[in-house]
Amino acid sequence: MQIRFTKMQGAGNDFVVLDETSGPLGLTAAQYRFLADRHFGVGADQILTVRPPTPNAAAEGIDFEYVIHNADGGEVEQCGNGARCFARFVHDKGLTAKDTIRVQTRSGIIAPRLTGDGRVTVDMGRPEFEPAKVPFDAVGLAPVEQGFGQKWPLALDTQAQSATVLIAVASMGNPHAVQLVDNVDTAPVAQTGPLIENHPRFPQRVNAGYLQIVDRAHVRLRVFERGVGETLACGTGACAAVASGIRLGLLDPSVEVETRGGRLTIAWSGQAADSVFMTGPATTVFEGQIDIPDTLL
Repeated sequence: MQIRFTKMQGAGNDFVVLDETSGPLGLTAAQYRFLADRHFGVGADQILTVRPPTPNAAAEGIDFEYVIHNADGGEVEQCGNGARCFARFVHDKGLTAKDTIRVQTRSGIIAPRLTGDGRVTVDMGRPEFEPAKVPFDAVGLAPVEQGFGQKWPLALDTQAQSATVLIAVASMGNPHAVQLVDNVDTAPVAQTGPLIENHPRFPQRVNAGYLQIVDRAHVRLRVFERGVGETLACGTGACAAVASGIRLGLLDPSVEVETRGGRLTIAWSGQAADSVFMTGPATTVFEGQIDIPDTLL
């Protein structure tokens, strides 16, 4: 099977974007893994698929459906940097003339908006901190109260040695575990990221964030993403980290997030009923077509 694709990136988080507005491609998990493979495929952190809304969703003003597969072939609920690239793609391809679109994802409706400076702002929805809704199994744990948030002790087994890290848990449509570190450059992302991602207290696995606070309006962040590994940026991870920092009383309502791939601006009022807004770049890298083996399992 030969398919056309667009390679895009947002702050270094890179994507293969597929257009299924004219009909489904019917790819398998193995074929998504092939596309994401950096040696044999195109190479990407995630595969983003543009689909038309269902008739019921269209009647409610939804413009598109947005489907996300991680590099391991698994479908996930949300991807913030991908949402910006999604909005840029449908606009540049003439699939819509709107500057603001409403998009259905597995975790709910998002509303990306193209701004005058070429960046894209996304209403990422309300953050969720209730452990059971992240989901996070907090049974038997005593949280450390700080500000109007909590940090939870999480025991890790690292090569027969036990260590405990304090994490703030949050969902931005997908689960995140955020820990404060003194310096992201020396944080043990490669060592503890997989342990946190696959910790049994996270039944759907989790994205592990490492947050360094520079000042109340500036942070540095690294994220070990569920099903991918460390990426150059993670949009939902930036939202979860900033929202957690605000709840802990450490950050202002608008924060510049410095990732290894670029900068994002995250804004949240701190009110539970309000959405988190993310602004950042979305760039087309190249376009092409690729033969996908139909024998992949």
